Amino acid sequence: MAEFKHKHIIALRDLSKEDIELLLSTAESMREINSREIKKVPTLRGKTIINLFYESSTRTRTSFEIAGKRLSADTVNIASSSSSATKGETLSDTALNLLAMKPDIIVMRHAVSGAHYFLAGKVNCSIINAGDGAHEHPSQGLLDMLTMKDRYGRLDGLKVAIVGDITHSRVARSNIQGLTKLGSSVFLAGPPTMIPPEAEKLGNVTVCSSMNEALEDADVVMMLRIQQERQGKTLMPNAREYSRYFGLNPNNIKLAKPNAMVMHPGPINRGVEMSSSMVDGNQSWVLKQVENGVAVRMAMIYHVCGDELAPGTI
Repeated sequence: MAEFKHKHIIALRDLSKEDIELLLSTAESMREINSREIKKVPTLRGKTIINLFYESSTRTRTSFEIAGKRLSADTVNIASSSSSATKGETLSDTALNLLAMKPDIIVMRHAVSGAHYFLAGKVNCSIINAGDGAHEHPSQGLLDMLTMKDRYGRLDGLKVAIVGDITHSRVARSNIQGLTKLGSSVFLAGPPTMIPPEAEKLGNVTVCSSMNEALEDADVVMMLRIQQERQGKTLMPNAREYSRYFGLNPNNIKLAKPNAMVMHPGPINRGVEMSSSMVDGNQSWVLKQVENGVAVRMAMIYHVCGDELAPGTI
């Protein structure tokens, strides 16, 4: 197996094509553990992982917890509502106090873009980004790519349409970084108020003038959640108008390739970003994304532990 040389996983922008391929390959092998009757291996026995979430989460937090436990790590979950952050403690002080307890990995979600780079400069354990502001969400990008690979056996040459609130989406940014490095063509569409200025600087992408243009002959259609908590009230007139022009439904999906994949990072606003028939239909891979999330996060945790792991423990 190739060597993963990074202590932290903060952004897919920081990783090479080979790094991403290694993480995806390891995730594929981790899925075998998740299919066993006893879903546990001793790989990270004696390691301690702290899941520090300053923002609400269901899928990401739970799957990181399950991932750690299936690798036999001691896993501790801390939500901001139950932490000393509610008493005014700074991120730096929180990190230093946690570090005094000798964790091996801190998995963190934070509302401020770049908070993980700050944290990595303060601690000597590994940092994994579970989402920071509108910057990146690397584990979501990796699980999305793994799901596409499941469907097509490759990423090179795929046309991927990403539709919705691009400006505020860390999921979009991680997918753009990962997919373009692995040879996919990425097309973006959304309301003009939700497309960042100079969006092409996010990566080698094409910004479309309409959703229909992005959907045309797409292999993958990825819909994004409207990030209402990160945007002002003036960016979207109302949910009905948004759905009319940028919602996925049985009519406009016909513009994509036959049986194109439909994806969404969740949580889904049914009837706004996607109709329920698309969420629950045969083209939906949403639940497969969730399933792959555990294997991907197992791979991330495994690799940041580096050479400390004993061979043959998976």
